[in-house]
Amino acid sequence: MGADDELGWRVEEACLNAWPSPRHVLLDGYLLRAAGGASKRINSVNPLRGAGEPEAAIAACEAVYDGLGRRAIFRIPDIAAGMRPGLERRGYRAIGETRTLFRPLGVGDETIPPGIRIEPTPWPEWLTVRDAVSGHDPEVARTFRIVTDAIVLPRAYLATPGPGAIAFGVRVGDLLVIESVAVPTDLRNRGLGGAVVAALMAWGASHGARGVCLQVEMGNTPAEVLYRRLGFTRELYRYHYRVRD
Repeated sequence: MGADDELGWRVEEACLNAWPSPRHVLLDGYLLRAAGGASKRINSVNPLRGAGEPEAAIAACEAVYDGLGRRAIFRIPDIAAGMRPGLERRGYRAIGETRTLFRPLGVGDETIPPGIRIEPTPWPEWLTVRDAVSGHDPEVARTFRIVTDAIVLPRAYLATPGPGAIAFGVRVGDLLVIESVAVPTDLRNRGLGGAVVAALMAWGASHGARGVCLQVEMGNTPAEVLYRRLGFTRELYRYHYRVRD
């Protein structure tokens, strides 16, 4: 395994830990998540390092989700794409292609700008912003609370004054995973998103993180522009989901 693949796997595992599912099954090197709700990330099959034979695993995974009364969703990262041919033969189509970005943290990243609120758990106003940006969808709100309640690693929830922009991060060893960056529609294009992400990176650097990663869905141009401006110029790998209608 090369250095890039090793970093890719470390980041992949960190991202799984930063967005956990409280209901899951390990099956021959595949992590089957089944939290319920609409989030594909916590309701899909994820290949791990050393995953077993793909063809047999597809059938076994389908049987697990069928027993739960749910359709099988397969998440396929480029670094572990062994299931892709078998899924294509079975009529699974690709959706939700997402980039995994990385940048190192170092000197100059440790200073948290003034006025940023940082808490170990989301407070009511933080959640209000999150729910509003998500369209006040009760299922999305329920799913988010399931995820945040299941996180066991060091984490921080940040907001600019107001609150305006919000984000949270999880430190996994020397990696910081950035999640849920959001800015209300009426407050966009004021630099708040960049401010909260920079503050989150400073929190991570001051707590021992030496690298930071995040995942952004293809086509989210404003987010990609923001992250590129903040130094996220290295793409480690992409992933997509496979679903069957």
